[in-house]
Amino acid sequence: MTFTVVARDKASGLLGIAQSTNPLSVGARCPFIRANVGAVSTQAYTDPGLGPLAIELLALGYSPEKVLAEIAQSDPGFQYRQIGIVDRHGRVAVHTGNEAKDHKGAIMGDGYVVMGNLLGSAQVLPEMDRAWHESEGQLFEERLMRVVVAGRDAGGDAGGHRSACLITYDTEPYGRTDLRVDFAPKRAGEPDAVDLLRRAFDQYAPMIPYYKVRPHNPSMIGWVEWLRDKGIEFAD
Repeated sequence: MTFTVVARDKASGLLGIAQSTNPLSVGARCPFIRANVGAVSTQAYTDPGLGPLAIELLALGYSPEKVLAEIAQSDPGFQYRQIGIVDRHGRVAVHTGNEAKDHKGAIMGDGYVVMGNLLGSAQVLPEMDRAWHESEGQLFEERLMRVVVAGRDAGGDAGGHRSACLITYDTEPYGRTDLRVDFAPKRAGEPDAVDLLRRAFDQYAPMIPYYKVRPHNPSMIGWVEWLRDKGIEFAD
């Protein structure tokens, strides 16, 4: 149903999530991030309320493992959930409930987890993991994007890819990147949500430094002129 990477960038401390799924509007229901706290994705038979709860527990100092233990005690639907957590220290925990649909599972590493359920093949997670490692040294958002593309290309969601998102946080209380495709029609030969997310990110990526600075310098030149000064001509 959903395949996801949740990660912390070791060099910068950025937190991020990228994912895609068959149902609509994954970015409104599954990913939750708070700057300097952690990142959480709650999926499968998701309860969106578990995301803010997990973030609050992380903010209180709970480890990701302790957060999952607390949710397990309070959520009667815990075995239907898949939850991945990475905190601001890069600690990782993941739960895949017995009632989540196959193919399902997760691969954890240093500061990241790739996970999914109702996947189109058993190769989705290994390919996502490979893409994470092979993209080391790239822009954090680019790494997340490559992981989702690799997952899609290996089979992705068995039902298709109607929605996708890419969200990262720096130290501000708002997202550094927050790109969402809420509905891409499932039609043969047309771009799916991952394709559209890739397209949006490629246009947005050069703007990341601009949006970092502009809140503190509102008199700076407009974004088209700023890009032109960097040798980039924006094209729709």
